[in-house]
Amino acid sequence: MAEPIYLVTGADGHLGNTVVESLLRLGLRVRALLLPQEEPRPSLAGAEICKGDVCMPDSLVPFFRREAGVPAYLIHCAGVVSIASRRQRRVFDVNVGGTRNILDCCRNFEVERLVHVSSVHAIPELPEGQVIKEVSHFSPEAVKGWYAKSKAQATQLVLDAARAGLHAAVVHPSGICGPNDYGSGHITQLFKDYCRGRLAAIVKGGYDFCDVRDVAQGILSCLERGRTGECYILSGGYYTIVQMVSYFQQATGKKPVRTILPMGFAKLTAPISELYYKLRRQPPLYTPYSLYTLTCNGRFSNEKARRELGYTVRPMEETIRDMAAWFKAKGLL
Repeated sequence: MAEPIYLVTGADGHLGNTVVESLLRLGLRVRALLLPQEEPRPSLAGAEICKGDVCMPDSLVPFFRREAGVPAYLIHCAGVVSIASRRQRRVFDVNVGGTRNILDCCRNFEVERLVHVSSVHAIPELPEGQVIKEVSHFSPEAVKGWYAKSKAQATQLVLDAARAGLHAAVVHPSGICGPNDYGSGHITQLFKDYCRGRLAAIVKGGYDFCDVRDVAQGILSCLERGRTGECYILSGGYYTIVQMVSYFQQATGKKPVRTILPMGFAKLTAPISELYYKLRRQPPLYTPYSLYTLTCNGRFSNEKARRELGYTVRPMEETIRDMAAWFKAKGLL
């Protein structure tokens, strides 16, 4: 049997480049999809680089085309994460339309197996005190926020394709953080602001956060062991923002943040903050939707992934310590 090729969309992103790096470390043949304007990260050295856009089906042909007899396995990481309050067309174009195009290509080019990266936001919230587990049907109407609605719609497309015969499974990461983020993930941005002395105050509340490297390993395990048509939550653990910032302080030795804003005040000023950062063309830390997320039920069970995929989770202190070391080594602060 010919050597398989592993196709990774969204390879420029935090999770995508970590997945590529994990595959290369195993000595596997990897093809990474980047947008036409993106340049390869150092972590992609050794991968075949292909330029294309999931929103443009014709541009995906070179990414999927391969030699006769070569099996292909696809990890669909491409997506737009947004905490914006207003509906953004690109979120749906990429997360829904892009996923539809990827599914079409998987069928047309006879991909052996697909792992689709969804999000815990696609899963309907349960009342406080109840633990959220995997579900088998997704509806935009059942979740709050435009990003969550886009991921719910895309996830249902994947499950429909699986029921129609495509070998596909879904993973739901929680809030991803850790090293390898050249962009501005939400915890990454919080960490950067803290290190640069721009984080004068924080808010109460918290969510489930996980290490990007644990998620990448969970995805590879799902590619090998995940059941077709099944979903797997790749969560880490529930942490408050106060806890996360205390880990920043432990990892860097910088001054602690002692001002904690009442959630009511934060919600009152969030629309102004969102507009301010939009005008500065910077990702906002707090928006009405992100504050909703920090106060909703963020308790997710990864028991199914542990049982069926062998998924494991490292301590958050280790994640933040490694993230701080990575930023220091790269000179990115």
